Amino acid sequence: MGISNNKKPYFGMTGATLNIWVAVACTTAMTLFGYDQGVFGGIIVTDSFLETMGNPDSGLQGTIVSLYDIGCFAGAMITIVFAERFGRKKWLIFGVIVMSIGAILQTSAFTVVHMIVARLVTGIGNGMNTSTAPVWQSETAKASWRGSLIVFSMIMNIAGFSLSNWMTYGLSFVSGSISWRFPIAFQLVFSVILLVTVPWLPESPRWLIAHGRETEGTEVLAALEGEGATINSPHILNQKMEILEAVKIEREQSPSWGAILKGKTGNTGMVKRLLLGSGTQWMQQLVGINVTSYYLPLVLQNSVGLSNTMSRLLAACNSVSYLIFSFIGLWLIERAGRRKMMMWGAAGQAVCYALISGLLSQADGTTTRGQSFGAGATTFFFVYYVFFGVCWQGVPWLYPVEINSLSMRTKGAALATGSNWISNYIVVQITPTGIQNLGWKFYLIWMVFNAVFVPLIWMFYPETANRHLEDIDKLYRENHNLVFVLRCKEAYQTERPQRFIDVEHEREDEVRHSPSNVKDGKLIGEVEHNEYS
Repeated sequence: MGISNNKKPYFGMTGATLNIWVAVACTTAMTLFGYDQGVFGGIIVTDSFLETMGNPDSGLQGTIVSLYDIGCFAGAMITIVFAERFGRKKWLIFGVIVMSIGAILQTSAFTVVHMIVARLVTGIGNGMNTSTAPVWQSETAKASWRGSLIVFSMIMNIAGFSLSNWMTYGLSFVSGSISWRFPIAFQLVFSVILLVTVPWLPESPRWLIAHGRETEGTEVLAALEGEGATINSPHILNQKMEILEAVKIEREQSPSWGAILKGKTGNTGMVKRLLLGSGTQWMQQLVGINVTSYYLPLVLQNSVGLSNTMSRLLAACNSVSYLIFSFIGLWLIERAGRRKMMMWGAAGQAVCYALISGLLSQADGTTTRGQSFGAGATTFFFVYYVFFGVCWQGVPWLYPVEINSLSMRTKGAALATGSNWISNYIVVQITPTGIQNLGWKFYLIWMVFNAVFVPLIWMFYPETANRHLEDIDKLYRENHNLVFVLRCKEAYQTERPQRFIDVEHEREDEVRHSPSNVKDGKLIGEVEHNEYS
């Protein structure tokens, strides 16, 4: 059943306004993610929390913090299995509810076991949210807005991270358990915002059309386009035809999970695309961001030798710098493209970790010279965050959505998100012990990873900027053996290939000059949904 009735849907909002409200919901989900990711960095060095949990050693601290990531991984895997049948909106709401339950359990925890269970539940909800919000955002956004909107949602992820740092810093001057219970409970504010906005917003038009609700999907396309667009507008019909074409081809060739595991995916490049999307998330963790995101106060205390209060303050100041510079990524994402952003960022981050390691090897909190080296290392922690915020914060969340085909978009995004969380778990679990046992040498590990990723991206990763999501499907259908992207200019150029633009214009012209072929928003002769089912 379509969305048209006597009462205007979405409170009468269309076009840019409606796109902005979808972005508000998606960015709130990612802000919640950032807040939850950063809040434990301040809590893990809070005396009241440590006393309540029985003063856990570094290994148990790592377990308490990192099991959240196992929960996130589980949430992403659950999304792979169940999310497609429910749609983007419903699944996001389910995730918010689960995450809220976890937040309440964390706030009320008095034992390590209680806290671990609560962290796992919270993680499951966050895994569901972070697997779904970028997909919903990408499938509702205009092609020219898509990259910027998803990068903006990751900037708001940093804003949530920054907020949690300042909140735990401010409450560090308060005695008692409120110093850590209130920051945990505050995440429920974001849950409330999501629960009052998501239900009335439009479902993904691509999901609707792919599941047989063509009229409703076309109406959503027109509503998102705005500017007087209707279901009969040539541009809207062209978008619908692109989606139907992709659905038809994929349903004819869509392999089972067993076939995917055996590499039998026809000419869709599905396995390569799944690996590329998941690879961006593995790389995001292995560039070393969560060595500091979860533990920066601990790093500054144990590696640099700063006081608890100064470590908290610098971590909070760093989060503001991180947030400010991340806006540069919003400007660069479509201009520079995904490939250049990741390569520039990895190169800069490698240099930062090399300098951090070298300076910390000479740092000594007991002498003026040693303190100077410690200050230098702290500076390059800040610079590292600049490179990461500009280049790496948003792209790994955007890329899996863009590189995967329509039928695999939810599964591909969830698999990539699961990759993020399992690699996140590994990094977070080993960091306290690594800092304690290896000292400055621990940071050399992340220098090496960053250096390796530059040529890896250059050789294997196609550009997805400035393209329709269906353009990537065509690229892989027409280049079955595409692995080394440097052999195909269309795969690595930043601009949208001209032939895709020409085909789109030709199709719009055909629709525009053949009004007799249009009836009730459908093209005469268009394949009906039951032929795709």
